[in-house]
Amino acid sequence: MAGFTVAIVGRPNVGKSTLFNRLIAERQAIVADVSGVTRDRIYGTSDWNGKTFNVIDTGGFVPHAQDEITRAIARQVEIAMQEADGILFVCDVTTGITDIDDVIANILRKSKTPVWLVVNKVDHYERQLDAQEFYRLGFDPIFPVSAISGSGTGELLDAMVQHIPSETPDTTIETEEAQEALPRIAIVGQPNVGKSSLLNALIGEERNVVSDMPGTTRDAIHTYYNLYQKSCILIDTAGLRRKDANKDQLEFYATIRAIKAVDEADVCMLLLDATRPMTAQDVNIFSLIIRKGKGVVLLVNKWDAIEKDTHTARRFEEEIRSRIAPFTDVPIIFISAIEKTRIYKALETALEVYTRRRQKISTSQLNETLLPVIEQTPPPSVRGHLIRIKYITQLPASYPTFLFFTNYPDEIRQPYKQFLENQLRKHFSFTGVPLRIYFRKK
Repeated sequence: MAGFTVAIVGRPNVGKSTLFNRLIAERQAIVADVSGVTRDRIYGTSDWNGKTFNVIDTGGFVPHAQDEITRAIARQVEIAMQEADGILFVCDVTTGITDIDDVIANILRKSKTPVWLVVNKVDHYERQLDAQEFYRLGFDPIFPVSAISGSGTGELLDAMVQHIPSETPDTTIETEEAQEALPRIAIVGQPNVGKSSLLNALIGEERNVVSDMPGTTRDAIHTYYNLYQKSCILIDTAGLRRKDANKDQLEFYATIRAIKAVDEADVCMLLLDATRPMTAQDVNIFSLIIRKGKGVVLLVNKWDAIEKDTHTARRFEEEIRSRIAPFTDVPIIFISAIEKTRIYKALETALEVYTRRRQKISTSQLNETLLPVIEQTPPPSVRGHLIRIKYITQLPASYPTFLFFTNYPDEIRQPYKQFLENQLRKHFSFTGVPLRIYFRKK
């Protein structure tokens, strides 16, 4: 099942991004740092009362003309209504109800998607009284909050998570039944990188037992693939382009769909466009995949359209790895979906990553392999304390997660944590697979 997704909508400068940061900070406060890229992004994950959900910020689009602002925000709201499972409609108590707020409210009142009206910047009693004006927009209850201080956000989160089904799983743990299912491989990437072309090339005219199945969300087609003794479910996020959508709307649309596809997948094939440099949005999607613990294969599509010499692929690869650092242990394959160049190798590699993501390493093997390495290169001492790692085990999660028992778990710093991850990758095969490392007092 895909994760529950909440979109934040509203006019510019009402505090959408501040609220977004406040919501995802709840998750970051209780989950260890993830080894991966950290970039400005418009999506994150929040956790409240044991329920996990995705949060998407629609901020950042500020055209010049007033009419253009209204049209652009209306388009984003409509996309959110179609794609999200819940909507946070943010207003600003200091300005009162504006014409754009009225436009958004008129659209959202028609929505079957749950809507929570958030009146932001309510940081003292007088503004609590001013917030009552917003009942005129037709939503009850309203949620007066101060996104900067966090005041009122607990009540908002309590109301939101009541709409998240109890059976919605945390994306970090899967049931045994799901573990035994066919591999789920998502084809993700920006619009027009060739996702549909790749899917069509893979299933092609020679297809064997291939059929379209309705997906568990509104955004993706699930295709059963069975060719060349390889079986899996392909999750396609194509079909994003709309004739009336500009670049900003497309990226927002693509982001919501990519998040849902990643939630459902075991491994993601992230398509890049060889005809243009790797963009911030490509890095954002890569970061999303890693944060959710999914396997990843990078596919550089449209390789047939590039003039090449003997060093072209190497230069491309070096540039890509510099953008995705520090997690660079990722397969990179140059393909042409149109000419079907290396597309089956891409799928085969994705299935190999799936196998690596599921591997379980015995406790005895972990300790016999890593403890001598740790003894040779121990953690740096802190305030005169010698830090010793005594024992290592793999936790029963849906992707490789390791627990190191030590006398001072809070004193182990990120550089040494990165060293331990590198050793795990060196001695065991984890290419394309994010790892999680935790420390606990022995």
